[in-house]
Amino acid sequence: MATQLVHELDLPELNTVGMDRLDAMVAIEEARSRHWLARTDLGYSVTRLEDVTAILRDKRFHSGLSILPQMQGLDAEAYPERRRQSILSMEGEEHARLRRLVAPAFTPGAANRLRPTMRAVVNELVDKVAAEGSCEFVADICEPYPIPIICELLGAPRQDWKLFSAWATDIFRIFNNNLVDDLPFIERAGAELSAYVSQMIAARRHDPRHDLLSDLIAIEEEGDRLSTEEMAMLAEAVLMAGTDTTRNQLACCIALFCDHPDQWALLAERPELASRAVEESMRFLGAVRATVRFAAEDVVYRDVLFPQGTIISTSLAGANRDPEVWQDPNDFDITAEREAAQLTFGSGIHFCMGAALARAELQEALPLLARRLRGLARNGAIEWKPATFGIWGPAHLPIRFEPS
Repeated sequence: MATQLVHELDLPELNTVGMDRLDAMVAIEEARSRHWLARTDLGYSVTRLEDVTAILRDKRFHSGLSILPQMQGLDAEAYPERRRQSILSMEGEEHARLRRLVAPAFTPGAANRLRPTMRAVVNELVDKVAAEGSCEFVADICEPYPIPIICELLGAPRQDWKLFSAWATDIFRIFNNNLVDDLPFIERAGAELSAYVSQMIAARRHDPRHDLLSDLIAIEEEGDRLSTEEMAMLAEAVLMAGTDTTRNQLACCIALFCDHPDQWALLAERPELASRAVEESMRFLGAVRATVRFAAEDVVYRDVLFPQGTIISTSLAGANRDPEVWQDPNDFDITAEREAAQLTFGSGIHFCMGAALARAELQEALPLLARRLRGLARNGAIEWKPATFGIWGPAHLPIRFEPS
C-alpha cells in the first residue's frame, strides 16, 4: 500500500477537551469505530490499544513535555534550562543513561519497604474522620496521604511534609494547561525543592542512611555516577510521580467504588483482590487520560507519513476501553482476569518511573479503606477537575460511610 500523508486523510474529528468524561468516552468510541486515527485541534489522536502502545514505544516520537512551552504560547527561551532537562522530557542516550542508573532504586522491592508506613498513614487519616461517618475525601485523605511516604522515601523529616505538599501542588501546575500564568509558581517551588534536596544530598554523602538519596549516591556503573543536580532533578520527578498521580488516582478509585458498592463490599471481605482492584480501577477510570507525543523526524507508521513536528495524542482512556482487546470493556469488575495490562502508567521509555511506588500506595490504601469505610456512598455531587488537567480526578469528593 502506498504511503499517505496524514494531513490528506479523511479522518473523524475528535476534540474532547472540556467534555464531560462520559461524553468524551462516547466520542472516542465513535471516532475509533470509523478509523484508527482521528483529527484534533492540535494534531491527531490514536485511541486503540495497539496504536497507543506502538506510538509510546516508538523512539521517533518524543515526549510532548519538551514542546510544552510553545504549545501553550510561551517562548521556549523563557522556559528555564533546568526544567527542560527533566528526566520526564529527556530523550535519547542521556535519558537512557539516567533510567539505567536509577532503575535499581525504583523496583517493587524498594517500594515494598514502605508498605508499613503506607498502612500507618492511611489508618491515621481514617482515625480522624471515622467517628463522623463522613468526610471530604480529597482534602481529608487523598491530599495528605502520599507526602509522608515520599518524605520517608527521600529521608526527609516527616514534619516537613507540608513543605513537600506545597511544592508538589505548585510543580504539578505544569500539567494544568496554563503555563504562562503558572510558570512563576512552578519555578519557585522547583528551586526551593532543589535547594532542600541538595542540602540533604550533601549530608548523606557523609552520613548515608536507608533512603533513596543514599541509594542514588551509592549508584555507580563503570565509573558513571549521578551528579548532585541530577539527583535533585530525580527527587523532583519522584515527588511528581509519587504524589499527585496517587492523590488523583485514589480519588478516582473511590468515586468509582461509590458507583459500585457491591465491589467495595467484596474488596473489604477479600483484601487479596487489592492488586486486581488497582489495575481494574486504573483501566476503567485512570487519572492520566492521555499523553502527547510529537514526531521528532518524518515518521511512517501504518503506511501513513507523519511529518516532523506532527503532534499526536495517545488516548490512554480510549486504549483502556478498546473492545478489540478487552472483553466487556465498559464493565467494572475487580474479579475479572484481564489478559492485557492497563496503560494509565504509559508504555515505552517514558513508562512511569514511580509506577511500583504508586501501585503499592494504592494496593495498601484501597483494602484498608474498604474495611474501615463500610457502606461507602457519595454525600453530595463530585466536582471534577477541568478536563484540560494532565493529571486529573475529583477536586472535591464528599462521601459518607458507617461511623466507627
